[in-house]
Amino acid sequence: MRTRKVLLVIGFLVTWTYATYYLLLRQTGIHTSRHQSLQAYKLNSQARDANMQSHHLAKNVFEFVKLKYLEKQPPSVASTPQISIIAAEISAELPEQHVAKSATARIPTKTYLANGEPVFPVVVFACNRVSVKKCIDNLVQYRPSVEQFPIIVSQDCGDEPTKEAILSYGKQVTLIEQPDLSDIMPKEKKFKGYYKIARHYGWALNTTFAVGFEFVIIVEDDLNVAPDFFEYFLGTHKLLKQDPSLWCVSAWNDNGKAAVVDAAQPELLYRTDFFPGLGWMLTKDLWAELSVKWPKSFWDDWIRHPAQRKDRVCIRPEISRTRTFGKIGVSNGLFFDKYLKHIKLSEDFVQFTKINMSYLLKDNYDNTFLRRVYTYPIVTYDELRRNLIRIEGPVRIQYTTREQYKRTTKMLGLMDDFKSGVPRTAYHGIVSFYYNKRRVHLAPNANWKGYELSWS
Repeated sequence: MRTRKVLLVIGFLVTWTYATYYLLLRQTGIHTSRHQSLQAYKLNSQARDANMQSHHLAKNVFEFVKLKYLEKQPPSVASTPQISIIAAEISAELPEQHVAKSATARIPTKTYLANGEPVFPVVVFACNRVSVKKCIDNLVQYRPSVEQFPIIVSQDCGDEPTKEAILSYGKQVTLIEQPDLSDIMPKEKKFKGYYKIARHYGWALNTTFAVGFEFVIIVEDDLNVAPDFFEYFLGTHKLLKQDPSLWCVSAWNDNGKAAVVDAAQPELLYRTDFFPGLGWMLTKDLWAELSVKWPKSFWDDWIRHPAQRKDRVCIRPEISRTRTFGKIGVSNGLFFDKYLKHIKLSEDFVQFTKINMSYLLKDNYDNTFLRRVYTYPIVTYDELRRNLIRIEGPVRIQYTTREQYKRTTKMLGLMDDFKSGVPRTAYHGIVSFYYNKRRVHLAPNANWKGYELSWS
């Protein structure tokens, strides 16, 4: 009965319009004066316009019925709308439903500010966790400029509560939705989530970089950011253009636990061969290189492989500018209880844009950092732990084998794993940290030949 009422309303509108059109044509007559002909022409035009409006109205009504009453129902009941439609409901609700439910917000298209500075879109990857609000709240709180840092939340999964949480921010963020929600069936079902994540990343980065941005900052939905998170990227982005050996800037320190960082040096930054992720920036040129061979799964391990890295490095901070609160996820809380929840989030605001960052360029860094590390005295872990070192200043603990490295890092409370043979945070095999109020470098011997894939 309710579906029939809808069709009757539509039928009445269409029939009325065509009847009006026919009567108007008849009224013009065959033998008319010039003045009457002109009037007839105007009436004809008005009739055609009324006909077109009726056609569009009928089309919109059908779209409205489909959108509001059919698509929301499961397949078994989709043919039986649950709420009747009357003419007043159609006229009052149709425009709002058509725009709000079917339209996707456009990504801001401004790529440079009036002063020539680039725009840095912050792409937040979301799926089905309404806790994304914690991440967005943080970003909105510390964002210095809406114009320079548009927040784009890219949602996969189609989870409605999460979508509603994102849309609650109105114009403060832009929501884009990954359109391919088809299932993926890898050989091992437990890896399905990693395939979907890789697909989502590929689509979202393609979509964002297609606008013409020079840089994109990537944030996962379970990250909090530091007060100077945006300032950090503002101060370092030029390095990616100046130094071809750099391919990313990351806000994350894998060995950033409070016990092994120097809280008195929040401005300290490093080069690292290890790709950290977890709040990072890349350029459109790098994406153009990676996008054509983007993997179907495990994109972060893939990007760390020598074939992709090509001896390029990232910038990472002494104290993390991001911290994860997402124990539950695709990785099922891997490392969370042991490492991730202990990562120190910087509370200071460092004016990175006023610091000379040239010390991080390859030639400058290698001529200072690498040279200095191998001038520091070698000590043992036991001497370090027991405070038996009589000299002041940095020291070095040497390792020569994989087993020796893993044993030492476990004793120190550092992460002990390798990815494509590279230890976390390492640069030329050197892992730098802070221990017992002293800078320490866990380093291979001076004639180090490079990373071994077999160590992973």
